[in-house]
Amino acid sequence: MSKANLIIKNTMWLYAKMAITMFISLYTTRLILNALGVVDFGIYAIVGGAIGMLGFLNGAMSSATQRFMSYAEGQGIQGKKIGVFNVSIVIHLCLAFVIAIVLIIAGFVYFNGVLNIPEKRMLAAKFVYGSLIFSTFLTVINVPYEAVMNAHENMRYYALVGILESLLKLTVAFICVSTNYDKLIVYGILMACIPVVTLSIMKVYCHKRYSECILNPFKYFRKDLAKEMLGFTGWNFFGSASSLVGNYGNGLVLNHFYGSALNAATGVANQLNGQLLVFSNNMLKALNPVITKSEGAGNRVDMLKYATLGCKYSFALFAFFAIPFILEMNFIQHKWLKNVPAWAILFAQLQIVRNLIEQLTIPYGSAIAAEGRIAKFNVVVSVLNLLPVSILFILFSKGFSPITMYVLNISIFGVLVALIKVLFAHKICGLKYSSFFKELFLPSIATFILSFSITYVPKLYMEQSWSRMILTFALSSLSYILLFYFVCMNKNERSLIKTMFYNLQVRFRR
Repeated sequence: MSKANLIIKNTMWLYAKMAITMFISLYTTRLILNALGVVDFGIYAIVGGAIGMLGFLNGAMSSATQRFMSYAEGQGIQGKKIGVFNVSIVIHLCLAFVIAIVLIIAGFVYFNGVLNIPEKRMLAAKFVYGSLIFSTFLTVINVPYEAVMNAHENMRYYALVGILESLLKLTVAFICVSTNYDKLIVYGILMACIPVVTLSIMKVYCHKRYSECILNPFKYFRKDLAKEMLGFTGWNFFGSASSLVGNYGNGLVLNHFYGSALNAATGVANQLNGQLLVFSNNMLKALNPVITKSEGAGNRVDMLKYATLGCKYSFALFAFFAIPFILEMNFIQHKWLKNVPAWAILFAQLQIVRNLIEQLTIPYGSAIAAEGRIAKFNVVVSVLNLLPVSILFILFSKGFSPITMYVLNISIFGVLVALIKVLFAHKICGLKYSSFFKELFLPSIATFILSFSITYVPKLYMEQSWSRMILTFALSSLSYILLFYFVCMNKNERSLIKTMFYNLQVRFRR
């Protein structure tokens, strides 16, 4: 099977998962928001954000493990793959205990002056915090198994586990609606139990399916490999940590000046954007191992080709849904949620804009990581990630609107970081600026602007309604697909699409 067909097949599996889990997730959020209420929902969002921020080490190690596992898979050296797996197991087990201890200590700080939580809900918030520490511990020790599955590009099993996880979350939501106990406590505890099921299934599968999953650290642990992985992680740590600290720091500043009600608005915005990002993230999840394995095999030309294609299609997949959602956000949120938190609509629209800009260069970050020289890149990105927090605190103290947070995020997290990725991809990987502008930037931006302009027409002449929303989605879909086909795709890509449709016709005729 060719690389292009394998990427398409894996992406289709992930989209099948998405088609099932997206509706379940959105409906689950509606149930939970109505069951918990705006205040408790905001508490869960801000406490969960604390876990995410303090668990940044896991994110850094996860990226490093997946990079080394895919690189070893590209090299085709069985002994190195077994070594990477065992080193990863030892490192993540130690890391899980360290993170749990740090989170427990940090809890005393968070619940004594940092978080703005009503006193009567403080006990429930602490229960949620403890449950999420347990969940984080399990997630950390499972990273090596996810890395193995990604290296083997086995997205079918990953999709099935994701569907099971969504069904379990829906079950938790129904329990919370019907329970007579404290709903926030019940929700936190049950959500922490879900990883016990999903992670256990994944571990059993990997040990039975993949030959490198031989758990014997005393025999296969290699100090030189551990040192190399930790060194890579040390630099990757700055990027991951600063990104989480920057994003969560913004949420803390918002909470400090405006209370947990606006954290509920950001929670809704992040939830909706998270679902839209699934479309592009699924494609990237299927593509990233190919980028790293190409570099591991010594094929820099293919690595850059796949990275640029990833940028183009990541932006396109997100923009395809972003346009109608931006235009119809007010109608969508009022139909989705019974009680829409204040600022949630505008926050969601601005968050979409930020994510749209980020999608245009995300795979170049994977290309830089695959090459391995990430020190200077992560230092620069870390500075940019932390910059908005201090600026935002000053502006909020002077009475600036909550919208300021998203304006800063778009300018710094979106535009500046994107420019830095292109610059370092040029210096480290040999990306040509001319290729970036001609093959990626100009066609993608032109397609977006033209499609957005066409899709905006119903908003000028029709009142908000189901009819207008359906027309908006139809116009957006049709215009973007046609414009993308003729403006963004090259001859080889159009030829591949024609071949796929031809093969589908042949199958249906049989």
